[in-house]
Amino acid sequence: MAIVAAVLIDAKTAENTDTTQYTSTGVTTIIDSFTATNYSASAATISVNLVPSGGSVGNSNLIRKAKTLLPSEVYTFPELVGQVLDTGDFISTVAGTASAINIRASGRVIS
Repeated sequence: MAIVAAVLIDAKTAENTDTTQYTSTGVTTIIDSFTATNYSASAATISVNLVPSGGSVGNSNLIRKAKTLLPSEVYTFPELVGQVLDTGDFISTVAGTASAINIRASGRVIS
């Protein structure tokens, strides 16, 4: 068994449609950090789902709904830290506004 620290989601702007950001493919993944930064001049929201393998985005796997970030605010999503993704599970996000929120995630991949 190998445990490797890894960037799960490179820094990027979150889309305003449900988008799979990371899939735990052939490994188990532990989320250590998930950060969102509102770089716009207005408040913006972001929602995060942890979806089981074969599942679809919905209320049953919603972890954080419409977290409002004020302009220049950074949020570190403590509700995601320590969450485990089995093979095929994935992280999905949706921003309430296009071109407003950057995200990044890191963690440990166990193979």
